[in-house]
Amino acid sequence: LEIHWMLRDGAVNYLLTHTSVLRAIAFYSPWRIEQQLYKLDVGWPKHPEYFTGQTFCVAIDPFHDLVYVAQRGANVPKVLVFSDEGYFLHAWNSTLEMPHGIFAVSTPTNTSIWITDVGTGEYGHTVKQYSPSGKLIQVLGTQGKAGAGLNPLQFDQPAEIFVEQTGEIYIVDGDGGMNNRLFKLSTDFKEIWLRGENGSGVGQFKIPHSVTVDSVGRVWVADRGNKRIQVFDKVTGEWLGSWSSCFVEDGPSSVRLTANEEYLIVAQLNINRVTVLAAPPIGSIGDCHVVNTIQLADEVKPHLVDVNVKTGAIYVAEIGAQQVQKYVPLT
Repeated sequence: LEIHWMLRDGAVNYLLTHTSVLRAIAFYSPWRIEQQLYKLDVGWPKHPEYFTGQTFCVAIDPFHDLVYVAQRGANVPKVLVFSDEGYFLHAWNSTLEMPHGIFAVSTPTNTSIWITDVGTGEYGHTVKQYSPSGKLIQVLGTQGKAGAGLNPLQFDQPAEIFVEQTGEIYIVDGDGGMNNRLFKLSTDFKEIWLRGENGSGVGQFKIPHSVTVDSVGRVWVADRGNKRIQVFDKVTGEWLGSWSSCFVEDGPSSVRLTANEEYLIVAQLNINRVTVLAAPPIGSIGDCHVVNTIQLADEVKPHLVDVNVKTGAIYVAEIGAQQVQKYVPLT
């Protein structure tokens, strides 16, 4: 075996002439951690029989140690509420048709639950705000009518929402509908900026499916159909970069940050995988680096995830297995 050593930018690159070794080394990454970072909490929830529909999404309220799960199906409660320990607490089924994404905005004194509804009936094509007990507070969009309008605001199958502690809102609108766009809305629900259209170019989307915001002002979007993550400046909406090399097999369906923002947690639905990526520090987005993976069973289909910022636990909503699973950090 002939091995050549080459130093460049402080990294060691191995140039190997043996084909089998080349294939083997392709899986090597200096970022990868071989030991598992998370383990399945097999005791969560205590009573999984309460999952009676397709579990599309999950949201964590870390201030009150609550887990909200939204599911679909005929004659099933649309929202289930569990304790962080896994005990079922209660359910509600109010003005929801086909929940897709869910987000809990929580402070020590106030909590609200935001849900995107992609149904085509009288409640669909909307983003709704609820109290923790299921009382409807606010509806964004025109109920029962798909559209692309801005005044009044309209959606077509809005995929997910992220709400900052300031109350500013980010929505990815386009789970297969006419719209492929990213909104930022003010606390009074006025448009601050709008990015995107259908396509594969810079700032364009093909099924923008999930959105999250980090503490240094970057908006991360899972551009599922284009098999990439795109990143934008949260103040201006300026495009900052994109990652695609980690998504050759399957596009990202969900994106969240760990509590310390060291990693991005990404679900890949079609290959039944949760992938842990290195989150870049302030500055250049750089390249995508896989740190660790959680390989799930066939047909589990992880759809959307959330992270408990207090405990570090990952919750995975699985539409194939019709359940939510909890993974706890090992360190």
